[in-house]
Amino acid sequence: MGRKKTATICLHSTLSLPLVTKNPQNPRILVEEIGGLIRVYKDGHVERPQIVPRVKCTLPLEYGVTCMDQIIDEFTNIWARFYVPKHNEKVPLLVYFHGGGFCVGSAAWSCYHEFLALLAREVRCVIMSVDYRLAPENPLPAAYEDGQKALMWVKQQALSGSNKCWLKQCDFSNVYLVGDSAGGNIAHNVALRLCANRTHLKPLIFKGNILIQPFFGGESRTGSETLMVQPPGSTLNLRASDTYWRLSLPKGANRDHPWCNAMTNRSNKLDRMTFLPTMVCVSELDILKDRNMEFCRVLRNSGIEVDHVVYKGVGHAFQILDKSPPSQMQTQEMISHIKAFVNKRNHK
Repeated sequence: MGRKKTATICLHSTLSLPLVTKNPQNPRILVEEIGGLIRVYKDGHVERPQIVPRVKCTLPLEYGVTCMDQIIDEFTNIWARFYVPKHNEKVPLLVYFHGGGFCVGSAAWSCYHEFLALLAREVRCVIMSVDYRLAPENPLPAAYEDGQKALMWVKQQALSGSNKCWLKQCDFSNVYLVGDSAGGNIAHNVALRLCANRTHLKPLIFKGNILIQPFFGGESRTGSETLMVQPPGSTLNLRASDTYWRLSLPKGANRDHPWCNAMTNRSNKLDRMTFLPTMVCVSELDILKDRNMEFCRVLRNSGIEVDHVVYKGVGHAFQILDKSPPSQMQTQEMISHIKAFVNKRNHK
């Protein structure tokens, strides 16, 4: 019998990162890592440990929500998970983009599955949770292109008169783009791409953007980035943020690229016609707090309708990852605010 192969680990002298190899003749050098979430090697190999369980599209009957998965594009493997509340009348459609720094995350992650089922039930809306391509294998603008493709797919489904249950339940005159963290960035940038010419979107009528702790950055540091002390298990710290941007931005771009720094041209008034009414959910203990607040100020100063809510005593992604009683209470508040934002526009 052959000898059992074992992995060896040593330290790379210049990167202070481990050199991992399963074969001493074929070393694999680790060049980027975000603790437990992603490892990127010099040869292009990427590992994403399954730190969050992936779950099937099933829900307990007491949720009152039906769940199903749907392939959108077989070539790029874009798919979506639908959450359909049990109501007789047509309800708004929320197109949701998950977070994860553009590099990790899935519509099948258990934390999103639970949160979006609850959101669909409480807001009384159909939710389409898009599973888009990830960086660094697919750097930006791949995620934006996938978001745009998903919406054009919805448009074609709406025009086809399909008999699918999620389709029959949707009020396509009430469509919202929603996302948390990197997903909030995607929702914002997809809206900018689509809303410059809204006539080609019909029968879809977009009523607003809902951005939950949207992931923006910049070369200059903000106060919350440098001064906000994050607990050891925080889902987003400054080092992780910088790594996500290195992995996801186009080669040669820095953090003042417009996809990262939404306020790069903040000296100019923003074009009101390319922006939807926007709700921004901000966490008090999030390193992104100052960027989120600045984003709201610039939109408001440009005459764009913007609502913002600051959730006290909670950090980044609390609504999906923090099960403590205070966070659960703030999550319920967030869902109530989203419901009010949607209901306010249903009659416009």
